[in-house]
This record gives sequence, C-alpha cells and structure tokens, in this order.
Amino acid sequence: MNSRIEILKVDITKLQVDAIVNAANNSLLGGGGVDGAIHRAAGSKLLEECRGLGGCETGEAKITKGYNLPAKYVIHTVGPVWRGGKNNEDELLENAYANSLKLAKENNLKTIAFPGISTGVYAFPLERAADIAIKEVTEFLKDDDTIEKVIFVQFSDKAYKLYEEKLILEKFPSD
Repeated sequence: MNSRIEILKVDITKLQVDAIVNAANNSLLGGGGVDGAIHRAAGSKLLEECRGLGGCETGEAKITKGYNLPAKYVIHTVGPVWRGGKNNEDELLENAYANSLKLAKENNLKTIAFPGISTGVYAFPLERAADIAIKEVTEFLKDDDTIEKVIFVQFSDKAYKLYEEKLILEKFPSD
C-alpha cells in the first residue's frame, strides 16, 4: 500500500504528474500560498477557466487543465478554515481529500500530488491534518487501483518529518 504513497519536499508547481491539487479558496480565482503559486505558474488561462466554474464549496473539488504547469490537470479543492474544531472542520477536510481523489479516478488519472490542505493561512493543526490526509488517501487506495501514486508535497522540514513518521506508523502499527 505505502509503495503507492510518497512524500516530497519540493515545489508542487514543478511536479510532472497527472494532477496537482490546489488548496484553493471558495472563489477559485487565486490567492496566497500554494493557490497563488499555482495560478502564477499555470498562467492566465487557468484563471480564465476558473472564472467559468462558479466557485467551489468547502470540501468539494473541481478540475481544470494545467496549462503552463508540468501537471496535466489542477484539482482545486477548498479546505476548511480552522475555527477550533467544533465546526465540522475534520469532516470538511476529509471531504476535500476524498472529492479530489474521486475526481482523479473519474478522469482516469494515475498520479496526483497534494499540498497540506488548510495547514497554511487556514491554520488547521498540522498533525491533525496529516492524520486526516493519510487516512483518506490510504482508505481510498485500498478500494481503488486507478491511482498509482499519491504524493504528499510538504513545504517545511517539520511537515515532511511528521508525514514520514505517520506513514511509517501506518505501515508498521505498534498494536
């Protein structure tokens, strides 16, 4: 199972994969962080296509072409803003991962790269978000053979090490 999951500390906009996931805002019209970087790297045609999508609800996902990116597609998903954990944040983040994976499968994509959805300016606690991301991806891959590789792209050494430790525990549980 974990041979289908990889962790990298790289610029997600440079990855040559079928799809990169954009941690977008509800408008899908660009923003800061990963969202802004993806829009800048993809070029103006991405923004043009996104304007026609009518935004995206939190936890949902939509797909566009990758334009100037090495990735063929961008899957835009909106993660929740952390508000203390009492406002369905976990469920919304689970949905963001699940709906992104579902879109990848529906489009017969083999490789997909995820940033840490909601862990930047949306302030979702990193460890909690990592648990959700890994759980959603491993559960999906158990029942799916369309997707050959899922890459968790990390921005910091701290996040990289955390995902690495959690994936080792997933592969070799101590119970």
